[in-house]
Amino acid sequence: MDNTILVRLTVFLGVFTCMAVLEALMPARHPLLSRKDRWPGNLSMVIIGALVSRSLLPTTLVGVSMWAQREGVGLFNAIKMDVVESPGSGPEHIAVIALCILLLDMVIYWQHRFFHTIPILWRFHKMHHADSHVDTTTGLRFHPVEIAISLAIKAAAVVLFGIPAVAIVIFEVALNGFALFNHANIRLPQKWDEKLSWLLITQRVHRIHHSQDKAESNSNFGFSVSCWDRLFNSFTPRAHYSDETLPVGQKDVPARKENTGVLALLLQPFNEHSSK
Repeated sequence: MDNTILVRLTVFLGVFTCMAVLEALMPARHPLLSRKDRWPGNLSMVIIGALVSRSLLPTTLVGVSMWAQREGVGLFNAIKMDVVESPGSGPEHIAVIALCILLLDMVIYWQHRFFHTIPILWRFHKMHHADSHVDTTTGLRFHPVEIAISLAIKAAAVVLFGIPAVAIVIFEVALNGFALFNHANIRLPQKWDEKLSWLLITQRVHRIHHSQDKAESNSNFGFSVSCWDRLFNSFTPRAHYSDETLPVGQKDVPARKENTGVLALLLQPFNEHSSK
């Protein structure tokens, strides 16, 4: 197995297991549907999404990075940064890698924001928001079409900036881990949440993004750090409802078992109500 795949899989399983155990021991909210109704569909989306990604880009983003490096394509390749050609451990190498990770994170912030504002993109992203309960599996529930579009956007960013492979691996591991973390059905102590949310997107802050209130849903787009939302004026620190009573999901996709199956999730963007 490729080392990068092994690292990603190990971190994924570790974070997922940790969050699932915490959800079982100290849940923040109680679901309208049971795990056996919701989890099979949600977990199937990550498997289908992985198959789609591998089919569309067998070399993965790391392969795209290596091609860009060979061809001298992209900002950091064009200026011949040493970190791209021979990654080391010096401060200049670490600074470039950190900058590339931040650039990718900002790209994902704007990608997420566009998926909320462009109607055709919202059709596919809405499937993620239509989950009647937010838990760690919601962080895996993305339509394969959205996965494909996101892959194309990330590949374009890698080529445009000449992102080194090591930055891609760190970023993707962190992105997956944070998606599981901030969707988890847990609640940090308020004093911790207040301090941590100045830097990171906490579970409570991300649940606001899953609110049925459109204004609240169109905020808190970050998956990891909260600085992009603060910088681009999309941060909402408090919802109209308390975290315990905040209505999440989509009003036109009721919490029913028939809305949680694999086929129902895949076809949801093509239903008439998905444009709303």
